[in-house]
Amino acid sequence: MRDFAKRRSIAAAGAGATLALGVLLGAPAGAQTGEPIKIGYSMAMTGGLGPNGKSALLAQKIWEEDINAKGGLLGRPVKLIYYDDQTNPATVPGIYTKLLDIDKVDLIIGGYGTNMLAPAMPVVMQRGKVFIGLLGLGVNTEFKYPKYFVMIPSGPDPKPAFTKGFFDIAMAQNPKPKTVAIVAADAEFSANASDGARENAKAAGLQIVYDKKYPPATNDFAPIVRAIAATNPDLVNIDSYPPDSVGMVRAINEIGFKPKMIGGGMVGLQNTALKTQLGPLLNGFVNYDFWLPVPKMMFPGVADLMQKYQTRASAEGVDLLGYYMAPQAYAQLQVLAEAVEATKGLNDDKIAENMRTATFKTVLGDIKFDKSGEWAQSRVLQIQFQNVKGTDPAQFKEMGTQVVLTPTEYASGQVIYPYEKAK
Repeated sequence: MRDFAKRRSIAAAGAGATLALGVLLGAPAGAQTGEPIKIGYSMAMTGGLGPNGKSALLAQKIWEEDINAKGGLLGRPVKLIYYDDQTNPATVPGIYTKLLDIDKVDLIIGGYGTNMLAPAMPVVMQRGKVFIGLLGLGVNTEFKYPKYFVMIPSGPDPKPAFTKGFFDIAMAQNPKPKTVAIVAADAEFSANASDGARENAKAAGLQIVYDKKYPPATNDFAPIVRAIAATNPDLVNIDSYPPDSVGMVRAINEIGFKPKMIGGGMVGLQNTALKTQLGPLLNGFVNYDFWLPVPKMMFPGVADLMQKYQTRASAEGVDLLGYYMAPQAYAQLQVLAEAVEATKGLNDDKIAENMRTATFKTVLGDIKFDKSGEWAQSRVLQIQFQNVKGTDPAQFKEMGTQVVLTPTEYASGQVIYPYEKAK
C-alpha cells in the first residue's frame, strides 16, 4: 500500500504560530482550542480514478481551510488525514484500519468510487462508524448499514436512477426506439449501472439485442463496438470507467457507428482533461453528470467554491474546471460538519440519527437522505455534448457545449436526435 499523503508541515507550523500569537494578544471570539478533530479517508490519487480523486481532494482541502477560518468544529480545529488507495480495492480495508487504529481519527468518510467504498464497509460496520461515501452506486443495497450515507444523487432507487433520464429522453422521441444494446465493464459500479439499465429497458418495452461485460483491463474497444454494431441497436447504453470511456468514444468514431442515441453511464467524460482530449468526438453523446453551472443549479456558496477551486487548479495539477467532483466533495464535508454541530459531539450513533432526519444546506442545495442513506430524491443529470469544436478547454466553461436535458427542472436545452445530427 502506498504510504501517507503529505502532511502539510509548513501549514501546521503556521497554525501553531498563529495560536501562540493568539495567547499573547488575546484570542478572538470563536477561536479554535484543543486537539484537532481528525477526519480520515482513502482517496484515489493515482490509477484510473486518480484524476477525479485529486479534483475531489482539492475541494476538500478548501473546505478544511474554510471551516478552520470560521473557528473549526465544536470550537476545535479540523485536520483531514487521507491516503492514496491507488484505485485498488485491495488497499482500502488496510487504509481504514490504519486510520482508526494508528492515526486514531475521530470520524471517517468514504473515498471516490463504488469499487473503493464497498471494500471499506466490513471495517466500517465492525467499528460502528458513520460513513459518508463520496460517489458510489448502490453500495448499501446489499449491506443495508444504517450509518451509511452517500453524496451521489441517485436517490432511493439508485441503480435504475443512474440511467433513467437516458431512457426517458429516448422514449420521448418519435418514432420511439425499439432496441437497445447494453455494454459494461466487469466491475462493481458498471455492474450496478447495467442492472439499472436493464430494468429501465424492460420498463420502456425495449428489446435488448446485446448485453455483455468486458474485462476492466481491455484496451482495444474496436471489436466490442463492431459486435454491438452488428446487432443494429437503436440505443446503446455504455457503463464504463474513465480509460474505457475514452477507448469507447474513439472506437465508435473511428468505426463510424451511429445508433440513434448513445452513452448513459460513462465515467470520465465529466473530466475536463478527457473532454479536451476527445474534443468534437464527444458531440452527440448523451451521458450522466451531477452538477454543471447552469442557472438553475447555482446554489448558495457554489460560485465561491468554484472560484477558489479554479484559481488553484492549474498549480495543483487537477481538473481545471472541477464541475464533477468539487461540489460533491465539498458538500460531503458540509453534511458531516452540520451533523456534528447539530449533535454537539462526535458520537457516531447520534450523528447518524441526525443525518437520517435533517435537511442539510450545501453548495449542492438542500440535501436530505432516505432510510438507506441515499438521497431522498434522485437528481442525476443527463447531458448532451453539442457544438464541441477543437480541443480548447475554455469551451467547456460555456454551457452550450454541455446541455442539461434531464431532470426537466434543471434543463438548459433540447436533445439533438438522432445522434448523427450532432456530429
